[in-house]
Amino acid sequence: MNDNVPDGFKRDARNRFVPVDTIKPIDLARDSLVNEIVAKARNVSELLANVKEQCQADIAAFVELSAEQYNVSLGGIKGNVSLLSFDGRFKVLRANQDNIVFDERLQAAKQLIDECLKDWSQGAHKGLMVMIDDAFRADRNGELRTARILALRRHDIDDPRWIKAMEAIGDALQVVGSKSYIRVYERIKDTENYRQIPLDIAAV
Repeated sequence: MNDNVPDGFKRDARNRFVPVDTIKPIDLARDSLVNEIVAKARNVSELLANVKEQCQADIAAFVELSAEQYNVSLGGIKGNVSLLSFDGRFKVLRANQDNIVFDERLQAAKQLIDECLKDWSQGAHKGLMVMIDDAFRADRNGELRTARILALRRHDIDDPRWIKAMEAIGDALQVVGSKSYIRVYERIKDTENYRQIPLDIAAV
């Protein structure tokens, strides 16, 4: 944003060049503070990205080393891995999470469920109806709540339409990628419980 800004000017939020000597001192001080904090945040973000990359590589190498003890070859990043320090004080977890979306068959499932609810409306528990409506309600980002939709499959309801709807939900599942996370834990003193060491600035 500061590229090609003439000397003695600053670019404002409307992409206009404003003479510095016409800007109030408090606005300049605020701008300076924000840019200073952003620079620090970017440095920390870059450091965390490098640490994550190094940890991923180290864990993968250790998994391969461990597998060699049994003459087994493991390729790439596979599954979740939990590593403990010798004294059990620290735990490192590598967790993989699939990014799941639903295709158009989810609409067929919703249609079948709506038919069930319409017929059950006289005798169905209101809690079940609210739960189903909530499961298919998009979040504030406009995305469906995958976990809540999948949770519907746990209900054993003996209605052919419900059973077919649950099959449609399963068929609609599409894995479009996965993310790998590194979480580090420290055991709480005199307990068997672990507390996650925060790597999120909001949790520090």
